[in-house]
Amino acid sequence: MIDGMSEPTIALVTGANKGIGYEIAAGLGALGWRIGVGARDEQRRETAVEKLRAAGIDAFGVPLDVTDDESVSAAAELIADHAGGLDVLVNNAAITGGSPQIPTTLASATVRAVVETNVIGVIRVTNAMLPMLRASASPRIVNMSSSVGSLALQTTPDIDMGPVPTAYLASKTFLNAVTIQYVKELSDTNILINSGCPGFTATDLNGFRGVRTPQQGAAIAIHLATLPDDGPTGGFFDDAGTVPW
Repeated sequence: MIDGMSEPTIALVTGANKGIGYEIAAGLGALGWRIGVGARDEQRRETAVEKLRAAGIDAFGVPLDVTDDESVSAAAELIADHAGGLDVLVNNAAITGGSPQIPTTLASATVRAVVETNVIGVIRVTNAMLPMLRASASPRIVNMSSSVGSLALQTTPDIDMGPVPTAYLASKTFLNAVTIQYVKELSDTNILINSGCPGFTATDLNGFRGVRTPQQGAAIAIHLATLPDDGPTGGFFDDAGTVPW
């Protein structure tokens, strides 16, 4: 529960069937929250729900394809009917689009697919869930970004960000820009909106080459989802603090 809320906090985590998303769901669920496990793959979604429930977490499955308008609308209706509202949205679902992604040979179809999931998908889900979030006493939106999307870090000579796929990198820069615009538009509400970077985490997104565990990667999202009412909004954070835009 957030602050003094008497009812269980309701959270939706997209892409929660595996990796960082699953650990975000597990971490928030361990706080006594009710967790909507958003995922498009039915078998993996239900397996995740069963595993969370076995750990004592109040979890329920939310069929959700962030690239499909009807799926997102249906997910919002399901949450409203099943949980009665929504307090926290964690936009975690993302794809890389595969590798390599060199600008001079990058297929436009790859860019479209990555942006459709990583950016438009976030907009689609956020807008569908906003009516419920507006009605919450302490609403939070957490957009899972990445420091590879930081223009400041990408243009610092002494910092090597590695061979990051171009479309994925650009999608996170795009997501950061969109997040700032949501903050501006919703500045007269009590919704706290922040971007979080999980660090180089070992998941299937990067072929498990990361140096952090999914549980470690989930920590920043859990922190931002549980901010007090006077907490920051419009920021970009990782475990060490503020990430430059």
